[in-house]
Amino acid sequence: MAADAPDRNEGERTAGPADPAPGEHPTAAPRPYPPALIATAVALPVMLIVGILVAAFIAARTPADREPLALGPVPAPQAEGPACTALLAALPPDLDDYHRAELVDPAPPGTRAWQRDDPATEPIVLRCGLDRPLEFNRASALQIVNNVQWFEIRDPAAAGSTWFAVDRETYLGFTVPDGSGPTPLQAVSDAVTATMPERPLDPNPLPN
Repeated sequence: MAADAPDRNEGERTAGPADPAPGEHPTAAPRPYPPALIATAVALPVMLIVGILVAAFIAARTPADREPLALGPVPAPQAEGPACTALLAALPPDLDDYHRAELVDPAPPGTRAWQRDDPATEPIVLRCGLDRPLEFNRASALQIVNNVQWFEIRDPAAAGSTWFAVDRETYLGFTVPDGSGPTPLQAVSDAVTATMPERPLDPNPLPN
């Protein structure tokens, strides 16, 4: 009788991990990172970059803190009258890209100012209740803006102009720097029309 075939389990093993050599410890296979941890690691740098970009965008659009604007006093005998009080209440907070400025306290009565975010830009200033300008006479050229008659005095040294409304119960001066565009004068003219009735012109006589 033929000898029994040797048991395969005694001399052979199926393919598998090699046995560690004497003195070596078995090495565990590396465990994969959880998908949630991988997603977080990828998303975190992106979120930081987006946060930096958003902060920079907000900083670029937010005007820096500015000191209150100091306005010197000028003769304005009717500045605290009802006409100027009504006008100041009707003025818009913004004139195109100029925003209402805080004034040093105590501010001259009957005044309002606007500034751009750029600190190098001169402000727009309105003064209500003024005396009749000495330069305004029968020969003065006038410009009508939204039903208000304005008289311009150009100041080349200051690179701007002061416009005087001359057909209302009190005079008001509106100083604008060059490059401010037509919108500020138009907006103030609308407020003047809405709050101050029109009056006949009363210019100075022609100089001798």
